[in-house]
Amino acid sequence: MNTYDEIAESWYRLRHWTRFKSELEEVAGRWGSGRLLNIGCAHGPDFLPFKDKFELWGLDSSEQMIALAVKYAAKFRFDANLVAGDAARLPFKDGAFDWTIAVAAYHHIRVEKEREAAFRELRRVMKPGGQVFITVWNRWQKAFWNKGRETMVPWKTKEGEILRYYYLYTYPEIELQLRSAGFKVLKAYPEANYRWPLKYFSRNICVLARADQR
Repeated sequence: MNTYDEIAESWYRLRHWTRFKSELEEVAGRWGSGRLLNIGCAHGPDFLPFKDKFELWGLDSSEQMIALAVKYAAKFRFDANLVAGDAARLPFKDGAFDWTIAVAAYHHIRVEKEREAAFRELRRVMKPGGQVFITVWNRWQKAFWNKGRETMVPWKTKEGEILRYYYLYTYPEIELQLRSAGFKVLKAYPEANYRWPLKYFSRNICVLARADQR
């Protein structure tokens, strides 16, 4: 939380647009409308494909990011209900949402039990049959072949470098954690601009999953 409070202003300037525009537009078209939760919403760019037809809710652990999301929503003329909170302890009722997106969020959770708890919480707040779109960084992307599952990635500010924690997933691991939490994995695939023939070396893992009936 403190890390992203510190980098929030520079993040807002340098990550002003979503890096998953085509993927998010595709799921927005597939889902159509409904109540959408954005976990790890940061300043809000991933809301844009959903802003006209969905009731928007966003959660982020950084209060500074939430403050910038208010600014971003005003700039792009959409309404969003924004909450500072913990993905492993979601402040929402059971079955509150039709859809969820979580772009580059879960890989910042440091402890395995907390990551597992976060996926269980995600299932709890989803309506049965609702779908989720999740992205995490891939352990087997080329940049991390010689590193372990946990790494620190620098972000440069005027005051110097700030290190961000990443837990690097594999395709089988993220799929197993989602199934264990009560989801059916519909599709696990690379980001749209990945061009290698084997998906297992993509930079990002994108997952579309459905909340199973309890």
